[in-house]
Amino acid sequence: MSASPSQPNVILHLGLGSFHRAHQAVYLQKLIDAGDTSWVIAGGNTRPDMPDVIAALRAQGGAYTLETVTPAGERSYQRISAIRTIVPYDANLAGLIATGADPATRIISFTVTEAGYYLDAKNRLDLSFADLAADLAAARAKRPGGTIYAALTAILRERMRRGAGGVTLLNCDNLRHNGGRFRAGLLEFIERAGDAALGAWVQANTTCPNAMVDRITPRPAPDVRERVQAATGWDDAVPVMAEHFMQWVIEDNFCNGRPALERAGVEMVSDVAPYEEAKIRILNASHCCIAWAGTLLGYQYIHEGTNDERIRRFAYDYVTDDAIPCLRPSPIDLERYRDVVLERFANAALKDTNPRVAMDGFSKIPGFIAPTIRERLAVNAPIASVAMLPALFLAFLGRWHRDALPNAYVDQAMDPAAAHAFFESEDPLRAFCNDSMLWGKVAGDARLVSAVRAATERVDAFVRAARR
Repeated sequence: MSASPSQPNVILHLGLGSFHRAHQAVYLQKLIDAGDTSWVIAGGNTRPDMPDVIAALRAQGGAYTLETVTPAGERSYQRISAIRTIVPYDANLAGLIATGADPATRIISFTVTEAGYYLDAKNRLDLSFADLAADLAAARAKRPGGTIYAALTAILRERMRRGAGGVTLLNCDNLRHNGGRFRAGLLEFIERAGDAALGAWVQANTTCPNAMVDRITPRPAPDVRERVQAATGWDDAVPVMAEHFMQWVIEDNFCNGRPALERAGVEMVSDVAPYEEAKIRILNASHCCIAWAGTLLGYQYIHEGTNDERIRRFAYDYVTDDAIPCLRPSPIDLERYRDVVLERFANAALKDTNPRVAMDGFSKIPGFIAPTIRERLAVNAPIASVAMLPALFLAFLGRWHRDALPNAYVDQAMDPAAAHAFFESEDPLRAFCNDSMLWGKVAGDARLVSAVRAATERVDAFVRAARR
């Protein structure tokens, strides 16, 4: 069911960062530009972050400029006005709750990063995280909270109370099986909060499609604003920039209507798994590899590491030797996808930074890298190439432990005390490989330890050679 153009349907998006504004909002803008004005976006944040960005977006009526750049350095500019309502932050989330409980809101989407789901190796909520435990206590007392589970619990409680109808909960993060895993986490959170009525309502009145998203979106530097003004004449306080490439694959499982996203280039499919596995294992894991290796050599940007033949070879060999064999059979030309990914990473105009990509390693190792290691070991296949990735991360983490990184390291999933303890043990590498949160059922496996130890020797030689 769709509303009339004068009363459009609403997608409420939680997390108004650069990625949403360079990706999901752009697809909806394509529909609007084609004359379909039946859907718009309202957006806000569940935490008091990005206050300057939110204030500037409100001042601009939600509109902003997107700069895109090709690997050849060709730039183009587009005005995005799909976000019609900017919901200001307040501690009680009153604006988000009111918008989410409005019957006109038929989809609630969100981007909170991989670490924002607090899932352990068994896909259960990890209540050792203080903010999640605090939000659960707040939910029991019928108060909102800033985590995605607490915020949606508050929104859905009010939606149920108002009888506002079903709503699709659309995950837009790099999380394997993101819709299903998020749904399990949400239902567990609601159950632990003691709200059986809401749990039953969510089961009956929501769907959570799996989805895969892809577009490299660096944090915009000040020169983006300068280029936008020079090219368009508009002094945009909050422009975003991204690569030319863009992809969105969604399981067609919406419970209360949806935009005609296929008309905007979204791939609506019955099974997202082959696409998300290729993206996570080839693009995301290689991205980490290049960021960690590049940092060790003193590079600031992803393109610098990608254009270093030694680092590029680490990523190429990992994908070719270990990732692609795990991904077959696939509807995707995996070798072509590998080459396109590396071409995208080499885009110097993006100025995508190593610190941005290197963050959250304690969720990226288990999410992006450990599955390939487990599957290769399950068939007694070698893991020499994929083992380079954890070896690079361990060397990177060692720099963090010694306070020798050039930038602050951000990792929402890391317990700093436990990470420091790796390097205070008799054998840091073995302690790292024994961590069950990182490795799951292969934690401590002698083959893993041996492969990472050999890879670490290669990493040490690689760093020493670069210093000569």
